[in-house]
Amino acid sequence: MKKRNFKGALLALTLVLVLVLAACGNKEKNNASPSAPASGSASASSEASANASSENPLKGKKIALVMRFNTGTFSAQYVDGVTKQVTKYGGTVKVFASENDLAKMTANLDSAVNQKFDGILIDHGDAAALTNGLNKAKEAGIPIVAFDSGLQAFEGITNLAQNDQQLAEFTLEKLAEEAGGKGNIVKVWVAGFPPMESREISYRSFIGKYPEIKEIAQFGDASNPQLDSQTRMEAVLKQYPNKGDITAVWAAWDEFAKGAANAIKQAGRDEIKVYGIDLSDEDLKMIQDPTSPWVASAAVDPTSIGTVQVRYLYQKLHGDTTDPVVQLEPVFVHRSALPTDKIITTAELSEYVKGWGSSDLGNTDYLKELELSAAH
Repeated sequence: MKKRNFKGALLALTLVLVLVLAACGNKEKNNASPSAPASGSASASSEASANASSENPLKGKKIALVMRFNTGTFSAQYVDGVTKQVTKYGGTVKVFASENDLAKMTANLDSAVNQKFDGILIDHGDAAALTNGLNKAKEAGIPIVAFDSGLQAFEGITNLAQNDQQLAEFTLEKLAEEAGGKGNIVKVWVAGFPPMESREISYRSFIGKYPEIKEIAQFGDASNPQLDSQTRMEAVLKQYPNKGDITAVWAAWDEFAKGAANAIKQAGRDEIKVYGIDLSDEDLKMIQDPTSPWVASAAVDPTSIGTVQVRYLYQKLHGDTTDPVVQLEPVFVHRSALPTDKIITTAELSEYVKGWGSSDLGNTDYLKELELSAAH
């Protein structure tokens, strides 16, 4: 009896084991069924990768824009030019603003290198402060194009610059002409920036050329340029309170010109004229205002500067050898050349001032093709 029961239990156990094994087999089949689509996804991924590699290799680049400062509308339009052009090439831009702090700019350049951006644009850099970062970028194989930074000593960097001496000459010669070659002037300028130092060369020549034009005051601070210029111009006006004491103001930067012009206008000293450098939409509006003392400026289109700088960076990304220095020629804009019946912007300025506006400088056939392909 016991033996028969043992055999029955053994048979039951065998049946249970068979059922369990069968269930496991079915489970494995069920688990295997979703793996077919997974295999298909891997194929799709490989195909997508192959397609991506067949696209233009200049697409999808990450670009860093390292700026010493981004004060005022000129800088805003310059950044806009950079951003729009990189976007047209199918890339992205990150702006590192340093608030006129060279230590912060140095750190920002290091960050751009460490974050492995594909290319770096520098705006108003300083050779001494940025040397280590520039060398790191070179070691990392990251191309650099600088604007108004005086980095000509660094091999491989393309330096974009306005013709700063000509910018100063345009405005100073017009000042001398309209002042009749004599008078007292106020100079608003600041040292320590390559473009300012170049403009100073023309100013020194100007003072030597016109001995009857006397500089009676000089000031300038890049940290808060517009407000500082307005405050200090107000003090100069109090120091020279009579009409005829001051003939004109020469401002080596549009932020300086805005501040000085605001002070003069508020004081009712409409006999004093302001001549500036650089031009944005805000500046142009002031120059068109017949009640504003700011009558003229020399400049290169800030949006165009950003566009051209990006083109040269992408030439480097393409593997081209680019010129060490690329110079942008300025134009002179006087109120007398502008319409009196409407306010225009810099986008419309080319209709009234020859030479202003978009530039084809730095453009190539393959960059034009890149724009077209990135747009689709």
